Amino acid sequence: MRMINNNEVILKPKKEESLLRFHPWVFSGAIARKPDDLTEGDVVKVFASNGTFLGVGHYQIGSIAVRILSFQDVLIDKSFYVDRLTDAYNLRLKLGLIRADNNSFRLVHGEGDNLPGLIIDIYGKTAVMQAHSIGIHCDKNLIIDALKEVLPQGILENVYYKSEGTLPFKADIDCEDSYVMGGEVVEETALENGLKFHIDWLHGQKTGFFVDQRENRSLLEKYSVGKNVLNMFCYTGGFSVYALRGGAKKVMSVDSSSKAVMLTDDNVRFNFGEDPRHESKAEDAFKFLKSIDGDTYDLVILDPPAFAKHRGAINNALQGYKKLNLAAIEKMPKGSLLFTFSCSQVISREQFRLAVFSAAALAGRRVRILHQLSQPADHPINIYHPEGEYLKGLVLYIE
Repeated sequence: MRMINNNEVILKPKKEESLLRFHPWVFSGAIARKPDDLTEGDVVKVFASNGTFLGVGHYQIGSIAVRILSFQDVLIDKSFYVDRLTDAYNLRLKLGLIRADNNSFRLVHGEGDNLPGLIIDIYGKTAVMQAHSIGIHCDKNLIIDALKEVLPQGILENVYYKSEGTLPFKADIDCEDSYVMGGEVVEETALENGLKFHIDWLHGQKTGFFVDQRENRSLLEKYSVGKNVLNMFCYTGGFSVYALRGGAKKVMSVDSSSKAVMLTDDNVRFNFGEDPRHESKAEDAFKFLKSIDGDTYDLVILDPPAFAKHRGAINNALQGYKKLNLAAIEKMPKGSLLFTFSCSQVISREQFRLAVFSAAALAGRRVRILHQLSQPADHPINIYHPEGEYLKGLVLYIE
C-alpha cells in the first residue's frame, strides 16, 4: 500500500473520473484514505488510486470533502490568489462593468472564477467578502492582502468579511457576523446603471444587495412604462426603483420584513424623493396576493429567497414555487407580464419551468414565455461545474 504524506488524499478506484473532467468537487464517499490528523481548511493534494496527481484544494468535513483550487500542483499562497483575482478583475473590465454610472458588481463568483468557496462583491470602494468553505476562511488574510494588491490604488478602501451565515454549521471557528478589515466603517452609495442604493452589508442578506439581478432589472425597466407594478419580496427595492425610472404609473413594494420595506422606501427616496407613485407594505406574500383585486397590477415581480438550500428540500420547494406563481397568475389581468425567479441552486431550470407551467395550467390561463433569464456575466458559470447556474427566471405574458 502506498504511504501517504500529511496532506495527501487518496481516492477509491474509478472515483477520479469527475476530476479528470475538471469538476472541482471531491465527495467524501470517493475518498479511500486520508491522514488521521487532517483538519478542516487544510490544503491537500488529491491522488487517484494509482498514484496519479489530480489536484490541490481545501479539505472540509461534509459531503463535499475537497474543493479543488487548481488541477496543477501549485502552492496555495498569496501569489496564487493574486493570479486568480487578477484574472477575475480583468474579466470584469472586459465586461464593461466598471464605469461612471456603475460601481457595483461581483468580482469573484466561486467556482465560476476558479476560486471555490469564495464570493467577493464590490460596492464602490468597498469589497464584501464571504467564505463558503473553511479553507477560504483560513486563507482570508492572504486573500485580502492579494485583493489590495490587485485592485488599483484608490479603487479599494474597505474590505468587510462577512461569513458567519455562510460557513458550515460544524465549523469550530470564532467568526463574527461581520467586521471591517483594511479600512474604516463607512456608509457608501452603490451605483448601478445610474441608480443609487444604500447597501446594508453589515446586516443585510448575503453581501447586502442582489447584484445578480442587475440586467434583469434593466429589462424590467423597459417594460414598466405606464404599468401598475407589484414587486413581491422587494428586499432593497431594486426592481421598484428601476420600474419607477422606467415610467411606471404605480409601484407597490411588498416584503414580510418591515426592515426590508424601510430600506426599499429609503432607496426610492434616494433616487426620486417623495414619489407619490410608490407605496410599500410589510406583509406575507400569500396573504397580500389573496387580498388584492384581479385587475390591480399588470406587471408583477416574484423574486423570493431560495426555497431549497439542499436536495432534500426540492419537492417542497417545487410545490412552493407552484403555489406562489398560481397565487399571482390568478390575480393578473389579461395582457399582463410576470417576472418570476428561482435562486435555489438545487432546482434545475427544467424543474422551475415545470412548476410555473403547473401553476399556469391550474389557473386555466394562456401563458407565453417572452424571455428566459439567468445570472449576469459577472456571475460566470464554470462549464465543468453546472451547479454554478443558480438563478433562473421567466418573463411571462399572461392572457
